[in-house]
Amino acid sequence: MTVAEVGENVTVEPGATVGYEYDDDVGPAVLLGDATVRHGTIVYADTELGYGLQTGHNALIRERCIVGDDVLVGTNAVLDGLLTVGSNVSIQTGVYVPPETAIGDDVFLGPQVTMTNDPYPLRRDVPLQGPTVEDGASVGANATLLPDVTVGENAFVAAGAVVTEDVPPDTLAVGVPATHRPLPEELAARNVVA
Repeated sequence: MTVAEVGENVTVEPGATVGYEYDDDVGPAVLLGDATVRHGTIVYADTELGYGLQTGHNALIRERCIVGDDVLVGTNAVLDGLLTVGSNVSIQTGVYVPPETAIGDDVFLGPQVTMTNDPYPLRRDVPLQGPTVEDGASVGANATLLPDVTVGENAFVAAGAVVTEDVPPDTLAVGVPATHRPLPEELAARNVVA
């Protein structure tokens, strides 16, 4: 069964699900409008998705996700519930976003970006805390963000970097583990996610 409130100009392709009921007592998946949900995508109940949402194929948006306007959730990307995503965000193919994560506006997450929220998997019982990616930040392909790190406003994380500590605003993070460098002038422009 599904439970959903769908606005105008929404296309849900055959083989996609909007409002997957994961429990007996759930609220609807709210999809405001002007959206395309592609084949194989599953959107759980108890989600709030803004205008202009676009998904690739086989994306997964779990319960208690709040997503802003004009967001792309790419093919095989996973928003694993209990998280927020701002507006004008591009989440590319294969990105994993765990619970307790916050993503700001005008953010780019490149293909296969992996975020984590458990600093001691199965070893210690500690509260989960995903990363925070502030407005205008870009994270390159195959980068990894460890639990509870903040990628500052307009920062740029290079492809393949492993971010183990906060990245200050307007800073370049490169390497494993990532080190910080001044943001090159050619990367200083604000993201324009179309």
